[in-house]
Amino acid sequence: MTKNGILCEVDDKRVYLDPKNADLTGINFVSHAHADHLPSKNGGTILSSIETNEIANLRGFKMENHVESMDNFSLVDSGHILGAKGLLFDDIFYTGDICTRNRGFLHGAKIPKCKTLITECTFGLPEFIFPKTEDTLKQVNELISELYGKGIPVILMGYQLGKAQTITQLFGHWGPLYFHDSVKEMNDLHQKFNVPLKDGIGHSEAEKNGLLEKKPWVMVAPMLSSKNKFVQEMKSKYGAVTIGFSGWAQSTKFSFGRRTDYSIPMSDHCDFNELVDMVLQSGAEQVYTIHGFVDEFAQHLRKIGISAQPLLENSLDDFT
Repeated sequence: MTKNGILCEVDDKRVYLDPKNADLTGINFVSHAHADHLPSKNGGTILSSIETNEIANLRGFKMENHVESMDNFSLVDSGHILGAKGLLFDDIFYTGDICTRNRGFLHGAKIPKCKTLITECTFGLPEFIFPKTEDTLKQVNELISELYGKGIPVILMGYQLGKAQTITQLFGHWGPLYFHDSVKEMNDLHQKFNVPLKDGIGHSEAEKNGLLEKKPWVMVAPMLSSKNKFVQEMKSKYGAVTIGFSGWAQSTKFSFGRRTDYSIPMSDHCDFNELVDMVLQSGAEQVYTIHGFVDEFAQHLRKIGISAQPLLENSLDDFT
């Protein structure tokens, strides 16, 4: 682990995993296009899926020297968002952000066998056990139906990239259906990659044409604070109710997971049990934990007989 991210050395090549700045002399693997995984600067060779490259470009970062494949490196679908990949190389599997659960158009990751596993553990505490997708569908559809019966418009909120597209597919049967402009832009890119998402009008156009006056309706929007100007206007002008989707809503300890009128536990990451199952499926002899409850999850793995520790600077030296 370095200040620039995770560094491995394979066949005299420097391999950086989700580097903060792409290294000029190395291979830079970018697992997906969420902002916390995109590099801020170009350098060397950037290895990622074509979808990640396109989404990064939409978000203002053009990857130079981009390649979609490389000898001795296998990109593995991680099930997190469109184009998200893990990386298998030299008997090491790096998950990036990962989800083994099917959600709409996203299929859960299939875990490869490896000797060394480097895994995220965003929800690496036993309290994070997410409900089944069918149970969430039932709960939210009943809630929307109740609000619709009162003529109340509904804003479904989740991360602009990933969650918003899953929400669109799961609840796109409600209408009229509108989108925050930023979500529409991201949905349009997903449709370019043949993701079957229902079309809809952006909120600026809908408001300009007076369509939001005709209630009720459903809108898909990014996860925004209740103090956000857009949210305040939708509430004051149209009486909209917000339903937020976040894995953090599973716990009462994290208030940022409950910033909406209704909070529904749903995540693009593995929950605790899925993380444990993923580790077991990999058959890894050594596990390194990153991103999340690294100490707690590593401790749990050790309790069940798996060699595990948080990834610290130079802790991969014996394995690369």
